[in-house]
Amino acid sequence: MPDGRNSLLGRFLKWRARHLPQRQFILILSIVVGFLTGLVAVVLKNTTHFIQSLVTSDYLTKYYNPFYFAFPIIGIFITVIVRKALRGRKVGEGVPNTLFAISRKSGILPASQMFSHMITSIFTVGFGGSVGLEGPSVGTGAAIGSNLGRLMHINYKSRILLISCAAAGAIASIFNAPIAAIIFTIEIFSLDLTFGSLIPLLLASVSGAVTTIFIQGGDYLFHYKYIAPFRVAEVPFYALLGVMTAFVSVYFNRLYFYVDNLFSRFANPWTKILIGGSLLGLLIFLIPPLYGEGYETINHLLNGNLDKVIERSFLYEYHTSDYLVIALLIGLVLFKGFATTFTLGAGGVGGVFAPSLFIGASSGFVFARFINEFNWITLSSSNYALVGMAGLMAGVLHAPLTAIFMIAEITGGYELFIPLMLVSAISFVVTRQIMPHSVYTMQLARKGDILTHNKDQVILTLLNIDAVLETDFVKVNPEMSLGELVKVVSTSKRNLFPVVDEEEKLVGVLTLDDFRNIMFDQSLYNDTYVSELMNPPPAIIEKNETMNSVMQKFQSSGAWNLPVVRSGRYEGFVSKSKMFSVYRRKLLEFSE
Repeated sequence: MPDGRNSLLGRFLKWRARHLPQRQFILILSIVVGFLTGLVAVVLKNTTHFIQSLVTSDYLTKYYNPFYFAFPIIGIFITVIVRKALRGRKVGEGVPNTLFAISRKSGILPASQMFSHMITSIFTVGFGGSVGLEGPSVGTGAAIGSNLGRLMHINYKSRILLISCAAAGAIASIFNAPIAAIIFTIEIFSLDLTFGSLIPLLLASVSGAVTTIFIQGGDYLFHYKYIAPFRVAEVPFYALLGVMTAFVSVYFNRLYFYVDNLFSRFANPWTKILIGGSLLGLLIFLIPPLYGEGYETINHLLNGNLDKVIERSFLYEYHTSDYLVIALLIGLVLFKGFATTFTLGAGGVGGVFAPSLFIGASSGFVFARFINEFNWITLSSSNYALVGMAGLMAGVLHAPLTAIFMIAEITGGYELFIPLMLVSAISFVVTRQIMPHSVYTMQLARKGDILTHNKDQVILTLLNIDAVLETDFVKVNPEMSLGELVKVVSTSKRNLFPVVDEEEKLVGVLTLDDFRNIMFDQSLYNDTYVSELMNPPPAIIEKNETMNSVMQKFQSSGAWNLPVVRSGRYEGFVSKSKMFSVYRRKLLEFSE
């Protein structure tokens, strides 16, 4: 049977090569990918919400708070069991995994990712894990696009385009925001946008959105009623909100990586579940709005239904006190980050997209309520909650354009376009000054594994040491005599010789110019040794270094060849000529 399928696929690919141009074929694949990722997003969302409806049924609501403590732990426990069933395959946050695959694995994602993110995130979020479904949807869609591209034998650039189409389709399907989905893909994936790539993105985005509309209708995710108009007098307050959301974004990003580092110290996964799950359960027990994605809470804030937000809180009896209400809202801002990081640290699977929206809405709402307490001006809490979401997205994700268009699309709040632009711009600029990289790219950037809109930087990121390493150099020993060295030179095709000891450790380099003037003086053959002739290398390249670092070493040293070592052991040389040759070839591949 496999032979039959391969034969059928082979015949199709031959027919496609003869009758269907590459560009048209990519357009068809983009529609297919958009539909499949849209379907994935719908299934993921509905299945998760079905589980949530079961665990929060009327029977259980009599004892709701205790179950708030237990359910997240149960969900994370099931998630870890599923991950172990996948034989240890890493199931992380969808967007960073995808970015790493693009930069270091030629856009190749494992086939298991087409279902692993779905299954694990369903249990995590369905049982109350304080994370979102957007990252898993993007990760699943990216795996579909990658594997479909491999199946159809398309080149690297087209495969990356399909992955981007999958991301656009997933976001468009979840939020019913096709324009924002395209912008998200361009900003997050640093896609080199051309007319040839724009059309597939448009088709994939529309396909994903239409799939969702066809299955479950085209209702907005958030229900926002535009009541209070934008006033020029509020510009200073929106500017302050932009600064506030920037610092909240920095707080969230740093908290995210701090807690992640803490949990990475625990080797035992059950320890992570016990500690992270218990802390998460305690937080949700005390502050029930932290349960799950938090979209219901966001809708309440957008519509000014504060009582609905705090009705299950132990502080509800004090809801008439404005100061206690503000304190609770500040708690939502501060502790949602902890709830998210505890979920992920304990072993749960999900994304930070939804938590960013939650924190943003809470930040904007509490900002307006706080200002209103001074009776200087009356601000619309709903408007500021809406704009606050854009501020957090711009700061946390480093995607200001996505924030502007997405919030406008998913709420229909186009009347607030100016404050959306102002807050997003300020939040992004301030956050970028403090933290140059987003929550998606920080860890990748530290390793030099992140792509940017700079094409030169992209090509350097895509290259690795193995692609430019040359190993046809004859090694010599420091105890070797000049006479022995001359014999080696006579058989070598190179004029450069690495000097290594008995353990293959690099101790120096030797060029023909270093001994050319004495190589025919036989009186020195037995009394002169390589150790006397060799020189230290101008710089040494570690095998795991990034190509950007390698280029900097070539520039600072002025050398034409530099040795490569792994833990001090000699591996080969990298030359400028080889680097330029491989760079040019990769540039042509990337641009075709």
